[in-house]
Amino acid sequence: MREVYLENQANTKIDERVVSEMLPFLKENYGNAQSMNSLGAVSKDAVEKAREQVADLIGAKENEIYFTSCGSESNNLAVKGVAEAYNKKGKHIIVSGIEHFSVLYSARRLSQSGFEITYLPVDKYGFVSPDDIKKSLRSDTILVSVQHANPEIGTIQPIEEISKICREKNVLFHTDAVCTAGIIPVDVNKSGVDLLSLSGSQFYGPKGSSALYIKKGVRIIPQIDGGIQENGRRAGTENVPAIVGLGKACEIIKTETDENYKKMIHLRDRIISELPKKIEYIYINGPLDKRLPNNVNFSVEFIEGEGMFLHLDGKGIYVSSGSACASKSLKMSHVLSAIKVDAALGQGSILMTLSKYNTDDEIDYVLSEFPKIVKKLRDISPLYDYFQKTGKRHVAGPGTDYEHEHEHEKDNE
Repeated sequence: MREVYLENQANTKIDERVVSEMLPFLKENYGNAQSMNSLGAVSKDAVEKAREQVADLIGAKENEIYFTSCGSESNNLAVKGVAEAYNKKGKHIIVSGIEHFSVLYSARRLSQSGFEITYLPVDKYGFVSPDDIKKSLRSDTILVSVQHANPEIGTIQPIEEISKICREKNVLFHTDAVCTAGIIPVDVNKSGVDLLSLSGSQFYGPKGSSALYIKKGVRIIPQIDGGIQENGRRAGTENVPAIVGLGKACEIIKTETDENYKKMIHLRDRIISELPKKIEYIYINGPLDKRLPNNVNFSVEFIEGEGMFLHLDGKGIYVSSGSACASKSLKMSHVLSAIKVDAALGQGSILMTLSKYNTDDEIDYVLSEFPKIVKKLRDISPLYDYFQKTGKRHVAGPGTDYEHEHEHEKDNE
């Protein structure tokens, strides 16, 4: 069966050059990086080389990079670690309402121990308003956490403007860059962030290879105790093969970002422009500009996402409904709820995310098979049957522009 992998926000295929770099540390160079013997020294040197490679990708200093097991751990360390380190200064934290759950749940946990959390709304395209951040800052605000881009609807946030506002008020700013580092240019100096999370599994590195950038001078309390690793900020035996793989992935992607960007945005724009020509009542979620080059998110009216996913999977087309951490839930995603997508439409959402390995031929296959699946499901849909008989639709709710947009399209036919 033919396979087309379009779930790259969950994990990317590892680059063979990364695998080759890792193999010696899975076989002969298996020493503990903290051991004082010669075998341990080989591992230690490899870890420090990788630290330099990660730092180079984002414009940081090597002593500002701390290795973690995943993006969620990096986010937990950033949010909880800063909160605990600065709680004497204040207990107010600001996050956007569409953050990854590792940020939202960290904030919720802190709220249970006396911190006050402000959850910022977003507009219908998923953008956080810098003015809202400015208005929400208080004398006791210690941290703002806003993701660089949203992995579900692709919205790229104005983090440079946000970080400037935070600096003026002497408030630390963390950004979750898991879905941007290695996809679009990321520079901690240009962006002005104090903490930044990234993950190698998003740009052709191994799973379990992630890091947190902590600007020199920023205090943080470790969330894992028990060892001196990572300068005392993250205890635990280093996963040397994964760290080596992350470093190599950073080295490779630094030279390939522009090429990959052009390829992915070409494929992305093909899907966004061509699929609505083949399927009626399909709507793009998120902005058309200031959007990740690999992100496509549609809501398909009159059918449920679960049916689409199963039928696409049967054709070897692998997609998702949103965050990989929430895709097993049948509830509409918190991101689509935040941008006020109608509940009926939200249940029919589908997310496709591209990588450097996808091809035009694969997109041709998707554009051929997906409309057939939608037609098959609509033929058995009571909602679609009701619409055909009455002309009435179940799309409603504040902030919903879909019906108006559809009528506009009809007027132009």
